[in-house]
Amino acid sequence: MLKIGVLASHTGTNFQAIADACQQGDLNASLALLICNNSSAVVMERASRAGIPTRHMSSATHPDNLDQAICDALIQANTQLVVLAGYMKKLGPAVLNEFEDRIINVHPSLLPKHGGEGFYGARVHQAVLDAGEPETGATVHLVNAEYDRGDTLLQEKISVKASDTAESLADRLRPIEHQLLINAIKNFSEEISNE
Repeated sequence: MLKIGVLASHTGTNFQAIADACQQGDLNASLALLICNNSSAVVMERASRAGIPTRHMSSATHPDNLDQAICDALIQANTQLVVLAGYMKKLGPAVLNEFEDRIINVHPSLLPKHGGEGFYGARVHQAVLDAGEPETGATVHLVNAEYDRGDTLLQEKISVKASDTAESLADRLRPIEHQLLINAIKNFSEEISNE
């Protein structure tokens, strides 16, 4: 069974989708640990209710060596796959090196368009609208040292409607993000079981 470590910052809808899929048996995986950089984030409550171990880890809790502390926590939890689920911080070299090619992120656009530093949440959807894009979508990609530049694993498109707002795009893409993330985890789970 694949052991997943999740890093998140806010509400945790992607985290909840993974937790639900694990609980319902849709994934041959378990959530080993949630790390959150925001102690009052809703995702911490979601994880606690589900009985998933949580750690609040931020520059406030680990001012000198946050990167290594996160890496150590993931290793101690026997993490095999790291999922960034709305994590608003850049990963450091210790985590990136230890979990190379085993860190995934979901992004609410068709990368490489509308990705990179500063592109998250409603900002991405507004950029899509401002650019007059005929379509948008969601992308699951491997994480490397550059924001949203890792290899694309899965991507799904939707048409942009004339009536769309940043909020309506977010609402339409959210279930697609969740399913893509679950599909990517399934793929990793199959790879691990075949090793």
